[in-house]
Amino acid sequence: MEKKSKVFVGVSGGVDSSVALALLQKAGYDVTGVFLKVWAPDFLPCEWRDERRSAMRVCATLGVPFLTLDCEKEYKDLVVDYMLSEYKAGRTPNPDVFCNKYVKFGVFLKKALEMGADYVATGHYARVEGRSWKSEARGDTILTSNFELLESLDSEKDQSYFLSQLGQHELSHALFPIGHLQKSEVRKLAQEFNLPTAEKKDSQGLCFIGKVDMKEFLKHYIETTPGDVLDTEGKKIGTHEGSELYTIGERHGFMITEKTDHDTPLFVVSKNIVQNTITVAPRQRLGEEISPMSNMGEIKVGEMHWISGSEVDLNKSYGVRFRYRQEKVESKIIKNADGYVIQPSKSQDDIASGQIAVIYDVDVCVGAGVVV
Repeated sequence: MEKKSKVFVGVSGGVDSSVALALLQKAGYDVTGVFLKVWAPDFLPCEWRDERRSAMRVCATLGVPFLTLDCEKEYKDLVVDYMLSEYKAGRTPNPDVFCNKYVKFGVFLKKALEMGADYVATGHYARVEGRSWKSEARGDTILTSNFELLESLDSEKDQSYFLSQLGQHELSHALFPIGHLQKSEVRKLAQEFNLPTAEKKDSQGLCFIGKVDMKEFLKHYIETTPGDVLDTEGKKIGTHEGSELYTIGERHGFMITEKTDHDTPLFVVSKNIVQNTITVAPRQRLGEEISPMSNMGEIKVGEMHWISGSEVDLNKSYGVRFRYRQEKVESKIIKNADGYVIQPSKSQDDIASGQIAVIYDVDVCVGAGVVV
């Protein structure tokens, strides 16, 4: 990469993106801080102005240009509406994955390139490597390159899971300056750069929107009706607020009104959106398979997104994560007429349709698909 490459850095007002900007500036690149303004629900406190102001202070401290990019329509149409439609259908989506695909490395990347940028950078904890090799084509030797998405060196903060829907085009224009650092190192660098975000707490919750109770969020946009809580024999044992509001594995938010044979906590193991019921059961106990959601031999995945653009070697085993920060599970990936099936080497509890299954070859993220 040329030292004078023009880089648009997504600055959110947090410490990670601030340090990413400072590191690129220190390395001699032509950097511009860009705040992405997205849609926000009108019933929540308006925090985007404060975050934008924080991002502006960082850019002013470093003396770099600052821009605001309006991504409100794309975020609402491609992330929020998708999330709502999935919950209405009884599935459990991961909006952060599609926020990265459609907003940060969709509209942001597109507009950045149109404005003359060579790259976009973010404060994600992940790494990109370009692999090049020589190949024979029509008798000529040509140089081919492939970009790989790797886990962060900080395993506790790794965010490659959320970037698993990116492809070669996005990775060829993506920079993750803090992917080789530990969080403690990022905090230390923020202090060394005298950044106003050095002591700022990390944001949590829904991408861009922040910490919000998902049930309360959904109630504003999905019309729900109270329904029955059933045990695994089909007997009514309680009530719930609306089947669309619950996800597989959840143990809160419903009321048990009938005494059961189990004195352990109950978890949602299935839902029926048409009948508006949820079925609950206890976890495994003393090795006994009590929950029907445990010991799943096959997990169906629809169309798979391969980061390289080509299907991986399905004759070998891969590590799979079904949720963020989950320990990777050694699995076989099998292709059939309906898509793909993942066969984990050990039982997996609480796998819900709509979740993202992310595939790893050691520390390289090779693809992802949506559980069906």
